[in-house]
Amino acid sequence: MKKIAFMCAVLLTAAVHVFAGDRLDLKSITGGEFSGRHITGVKPLDDGETYARLSSDGKQIVKYSFRTGKQVGTLFDVNTVRGKKLESIDGYIISPKGDRILIQTETKDIYRRSFTAVYYIFEVENNRMVPLSDGGPQQTPLFSPDGNMIAFVRDNNIHLIKLLYDNAESQVTKDGRRNEVINGIPDWVCEEEFGHSRAMVFTADSRQICWIRYDESGVKEYSFPLYCGLRPERKEYAGYPGEYTYKYPVAGEANSKVAVYSFDIKSRQTRRMDLPLDADGYIPRIVMTSDPTKVAVYTMNRHQDCLSIYMANPLSTVCQLVVQDKADKYIKEESMDGIVITDKHIVVPSERDGYNHIYVYSLTGQLQRQIVKDNYVVTALYGLDEATGDVYYSAAQLGPQDRQIFVARQNGKTERLTDREGCNAAIFSKNFKYFINIWSDLDNPAVYTLRANTGKVTATLIDNHELKEKMESYGLGKRELFSFKTSEGVELNGWMIKPADFDIGKRYPVIMYQYGGPGSQQVLNSWNIGMCGQGAVLEHYFAQQGYLVVCVDNRGTGGRGAEFEKCTYLRLGELEARDQVEAALWLGRQSFVDKNRIGIWGWSYGGWNTLMSMSEGRAVFRAGVAVAPPTSWRYYDTVYTERYMRTPKENPSGYDINPIMRAKDLSGSLLICHGMADDNVHFRNTAEYTEALVQADKDFKENIYTNRNHGIYGGNTRNHLFRQIVNFFNAEMK
Repeated sequence: MKKIAFMCAVLLTAAVHVFAGDRLDLKSITGGEFSGRHITGVKPLDDGETYARLSSDGKQIVKYSFRTGKQVGTLFDVNTVRGKKLESIDGYIISPKGDRILIQTETKDIYRRSFTAVYYIFEVENNRMVPLSDGGPQQTPLFSPDGNMIAFVRDNNIHLIKLLYDNAESQVTKDGRRNEVINGIPDWVCEEEFGHSRAMVFTADSRQICWIRYDESGVKEYSFPLYCGLRPERKEYAGYPGEYTYKYPVAGEANSKVAVYSFDIKSRQTRRMDLPLDADGYIPRIVMTSDPTKVAVYTMNRHQDCLSIYMANPLSTVCQLVVQDKADKYIKEESMDGIVITDKHIVVPSERDGYNHIYVYSLTGQLQRQIVKDNYVVTALYGLDEATGDVYYSAAQLGPQDRQIFVARQNGKTERLTDREGCNAAIFSKNFKYFINIWSDLDNPAVYTLRANTGKVTATLIDNHELKEKMESYGLGKRELFSFKTSEGVELNGWMIKPADFDIGKRYPVIMYQYGGPGSQQVLNSWNIGMCGQGAVLEHYFAQQGYLVVCVDNRGTGGRGAEFEKCTYLRLGELEARDQVEAALWLGRQSFVDKNRIGIWGWSYGGWNTLMSMSEGRAVFRAGVAVAPPTSWRYYDTVYTERYMRTPKENPSGYDINPIMRAKDLSGSLLICHGMADDNVHFRNTAEYTEALVQADKDFKENIYTNRNHGIYGGNTRNHLFRQIVNFFNAEMK
């Protein structure tokens, strides 16, 4: 759920600019008017000197120099390829040798990360393209390390294509069935909460396929209705509505039973790994290593406070524990994706000393060194250069709102590679000689530069000066960072946007936007703050309506270490709501704020936080908007909820802290919005909460969106949603 702000930014697409004088308008905002130029889909190539990107029109795969940023070749062109004629492509996967490219077309989303697509094999040497398979769309295709085979999933089963045998196709598993057994791809809850979409690998010698098998037959089903609707129109439901049914384990209920299997490609023998795992444990990842006798398998217990990395032998099935990390409360989801396994090392992010730092192990599990020992958080691990021993990472060394890129040398010295305060991210070349640096701050949209691994800038790819000038032409107010202490002595960080004509002698209404979920962070020295990122343009729109717009990161948010982040453990919503109320009270004491006109809103966890804050007991909010909110953690999934709350049986009093139980205490006017096809935070949450409001005799307004998922978009939907929010606040607070 923490990714909703990022998802909103991704959904913004290019649109033709229509000036509305010096006033922003919602259609321009939701249409992508202020999204700026960006570079996506960068794939560093094995030579260490170049990277590939899909052209903006989807017609070419272009090769660029990591040193100069200039185009040095074209790997694929729809206009010249022999075989199937395409208008454009959606994505691509390059083989290990670079002699073949999988071309992705006809992509259809399933959930947040999963999709099906029709793939084609493009042979670089003869410029020819042929279908990967004629049996139907595929999922997560994967080249073998020798480049001579491709494995993929169709209908929950793994299939294998042998390229040296005229693309002969065989089926590796046959027990896969919808809502029963899944091979090689995660089930819904593991995809959503462990952040991945592939659960299979080859061994390094290309002789074995190893995968996670999910038996979800014992997981209870959830269904939601589907209607004919519009944009898109689903004509199959014109006569009668349909429904979508899938496996969704709510907190405390049964999960999929998981196991790891291997398949010997030559002998066609299948083996089950002898993996030590609790009966209700998780397998968040399976990862190839450079040793053909070892596949790395990550496991977690159901409480998610113990992460184990095993080396599994696909032939003997023996699994050896090499690294284990334990936490007092829980291990964060990001740890799964942050682990790096090189030819000689396992590099693990861990909060074992109170802050997220980096620990370097040998492949056999000996701890060799710790990267960073000071009291600040490492925010991303980019990798370890085996040639030099250097470790590259980003960290909040300058403060929680800042991100800089660093290298920790083998000799113990640490160097900062970026030179401007703000938020920096990096994409490194395969040999770590170069990196693309993406930098922004509150006043500057993203600047993309190429740098050597010393930090020296070699080229500027994008500076987004056009977007900056466009935003300046609207005469918008300034974005400002601030901090304050609550009545409990807790220091909280925030940002504020004032109207361009701000008058210190006036008292302004305030709209507080927040998210507030575990480990999230909204208060950053970054251009991409606010609901939709992109220069906080929605918040500037509110400011043009005469509001101050404020965002405060409450306790439980990230960037400040484990103690601050995990203090909400077992009682989600209690401290977060208290801090948002404290923020409103502090704002009300400022001379330029009308304390009687303070509103609050948020999406997903931010919707939960809105409802909790409006029913905290201190009536400080005049109005609030909750979009797609959870309203009881008993309705949400096992992995996310139990990470922070354990099970309802273990923690009943913690689960009773929720908006439904507090319905009688709701104060202020409320608008609640939800999509009926939300596979993540089910519409059930809003249905049960609004019924509680009815029985508590509390007035509210409600907007329901047909066939829309957690993102509530498609056609005119997002524009309509934002207009309802704006009109509601204008009606209630002006």
